[in-house]
Amino acid sequence: MIVRTTQEITGTDRDIESEDGNWRSKRIILGGDKVGFSFHETTIQAGTVNNFHYANHVEAVWLIEGEGTLTDRETGETYELGAGSMYLLNGHERHTVEPRTKMRMLCVFNPPVVGNETHDENGVYPLVEVPA
Repeated sequence: MIVRTTQEITGTDRDIESEDGNWRSKRIILGGDKVGFSFHETTIQAGTVNNFHYANHVEAVWLIEGEGTLTDRETGETYELGAGSMYLLNGHERHTVEPRTKMRMLCVFNPPVVGNETHDENGVYPLVEVPA
């Protein structure tokens, strides 16, 4: 059994902030926990534009606080997001998140991230294998 709090993760190597300060990810469950997924609490600052593309991962996102717009850069479709919204990037879609208010979300990645990934210039996390 694993029990963790976001309080104990804060300020550790599981607490990752983007270089531009737009988002912060508290990585509660990682690949090294050997459960087949990773689980994160992510906050994104209001008034920012955030381009992501998880070419190597499927991500499910459940927005629990805040509101903003999600744009599928593949199709141009936009979606209004608010507390209780969920989106699933099951097609590895390039997407943009633009919060009107600070957004707090719970995210699941498969395959799991190991914790030290950062977005490259295209918003992609590399696929990092979990050490055996």
